[in-house]
Amino acid sequence: MTPTIWVDASAGASGDMLLGALAGAGVPIAVLQEAVDAVSPEPVTLRVEQVTRAGFAATRVHVEVADSVHHRTWRDVRAMLDAAPATAVAAFERLAVAEGAVHGHDPLDVHFHEVGALDAIADVVGVCAGFTHLGASEVVVSPIAVGSGSVRGAHGVLPVPPPAVTELLRGVPSYAGPGVGEACTPTGAALLATLATSWGPQPALVTDRVGVGAGGRDPDTHANVLRVLVGASTPGTERLQVLEANVDDLDPRVWPAVLEALLAAGARDAWLTPVLMKKGRPAHTLHALVAPGEAEAVRAAFFAQTSTIGVRSTAVDRVALPREEVEVTVDGQVVRVKVTPSTTTPEYDDVLAAARALARPVRDVLAEASARARDAIGSRP
Repeated sequence: MTPTIWVDASAGASGDMLLGALAGAGVPIAVLQEAVDAVSPEPVTLRVEQVTRAGFAATRVHVEVADSVHHRTWRDVRAMLDAAPATAVAAFERLAVAEGAVHGHDPLDVHFHEVGALDAIADVVGVCAGFTHLGASEVVVSPIAVGSGSVRGAHGVLPVPPPAVTELLRGVPSYAGPGVGEACTPTGAALLATLATSWGPQPALVTDRVGVGAGGRDPDTHANVLRVLVGASTPGTERLQVLEANVDDLDPRVWPAVLEALLAAGARDAWLTPVLMKKGRPAHTLHALVAPGEAEAVRAAFFAQTSTIGVRSTAVDRVALPREEVEVTVDGQVVRVKVTPSTTTPEYDDVLAAARALARPVRDVLAEASARARDAIGSRP
C-alpha cells in the first residue's frame, strides 16, 4: 500500500526545512545527495545535523556549496534538470512564472538571484527526490504560515509575505502564523504548491514515521520546524472535499439541472439544503462532494450553472463500504444494482425504464431487482 504524507507547515516552509523533515522521516541522505549530484554542475554537499528548536529535537540538512558567481535564468536552470524528478522541473517553473509576474519579465529570462543559487537548486531537486522515494499516493499540506513584517532581499526591503511567495500561493490556504519575519520562502512555497495533492488538517492516518525539519532561525516565539508524517490512510477512508455555496436568487425549477451538471463535472455526490439567510431570505446551500482532482471542474460548474459569486471548500474524510455493481434481468429488462455488504440498491433510472417497458409498477420492479441481486450474490461460491 502506497503511503500518505501530511506536511505540517504551521510554522512555515523552506527548502532546508523540507530536506530536514524528509531525512528525519527516514529518507536516506544518500538518496537526496545522489539526486543533487545528478544535476549540479559544481560540488554540493548535504550535511545532516541534529538540532533543537524551542526544546524540540529536529533534523537540519545543510547544503554546502562553494561561492558561485553565476546568476542563472530559468532557461539555464531548466537545461540542468534533465536528470531531476519531473516535480523539480515543475517547482522551478512555478518559481520562474511567479518571479516573472512580480517583476514583469519573461519567465525564461528571469534571473533567480537567491532561488537560482546552487543551494536552492539542491533544495528543490533533493526535496522532490525525497518525496519520490517515499512514493506517496497522496500529499496533504496544512495551511502554510507565511510570516509578517518585512524582510531584506536582493531588491531591497520587501513586505512579508514577499511578492513572489504571494504569487506562488495563489489559491493555496495560508496565514501569518507565529512570530514575525519571513516564515515561508519562495522555494518552500513552490515546492509545496507543486507536491500537494490537497490542503487541510491531518487526514485519517495510521502514522508510521515522523520527520521534523529545522529552519536556520531559532526564534524564541515558537519552534521553527516543519513536520512530515508518513503513514497509511485508515482502511476505507478517502480524502475528499465538500464544495458549497449559498444561493437565494435562482429559479427553483433550475435546481435539478444544476445537480446533474455538478455530477457530470465529476462530483461524487451533489445535494441541496434549505437555509434561511440574512434579512430572513429563504435560500438553498448547494453542496458537492469531490475528490481533489475534480474540484476545479466542479467549482467551475458552480459558477456556470448558478448565480453564486463564491464557493467554499472543506476537507473531509469519507469512510465507505466496499461496493460492486451487478446486472440482473426483470422480465428481460436489464437493471444495474449497487451491492454493499449490507444493502442492494437498484439504479432508479434502470428501474423506471424497465417499469415503463413492461407496463409494471415501479415498486414491483424495484423489489424484484433487489431480490434477484441478493440471489445472485448469495449463489456465488
